[in-house]
Amino acid sequence: MSDMIRVLIVDDHPMVAEGIQSILESYDDIEVLASLTDGSEAVAQAQTLGPDVILMDLNMPKLGGLSATEMILENHPETRILILSMHDSPEYISTALSHGAMGYVLKDVPTEEIKLAIDTVMRGERYLCTGAQGAMAPKEGETREALTGREQTILLELAQGKSNKEVALHLDISVRTVETHRKNIKRKLGISSTAGLTRYALEHGVLQGTGHDF
Repeated sequence: MSDMIRVLIVDDHPMVAEGIQSILESYDDIEVLASLTDGSEAVAQAQTLGPDVILMDLNMPKLGGLSATEMILENHPETRILILSMHDSPEYISTALSHGAMGYVLKDVPTEEIKLAIDTVMRGERYLCTGAQGAMAPKEGETREALTGREQTILLELAQGKSNKEVALHLDISVRTVETHRKNIKRKLGISSTAGLTRYALEHGVLQGTGHDF
């Protein structure tokens, strides 16, 4: 069948991998190509097998899931990678998405949710399981503050890959001031990594129409 979804499972916990494989093999439209135990195997097999979707664990020996995700997408940008993890912290989730993953699913989700995640990313849409959505959302009673004009300017500079020192020189302010703004931006957006800031800037059009080449 040409409409089969070809899936590769990458997880160094055999029981987890076997459980997921048996779940997925119960669906008529999914073909599990292989179940691997580390990121370096995933990079090699992605080249050979050409999966549509890769279910990728984060913490693995030899090569972790984030590095493997980057390496696979560099050569196969059309591959959809779903991170499968037990970590529900915003930092893990935003970092995974900033590395190119199209979705994030916690390992304790109901079995049908893994299938829903695969179907969603196959449509070209991002998927965050309920637990991941909750981790990324503002806490109850907390609203995301809007960035000030100065913070938006600094976000643009940082998203271009400039260091705190380069931003300070360009805007004629102190490095300490840039660091303070940077902390405030991360706090307001709920983003903990610079890669996450760059992705936010791209997704929200901050980098568009600036006249810069990236």
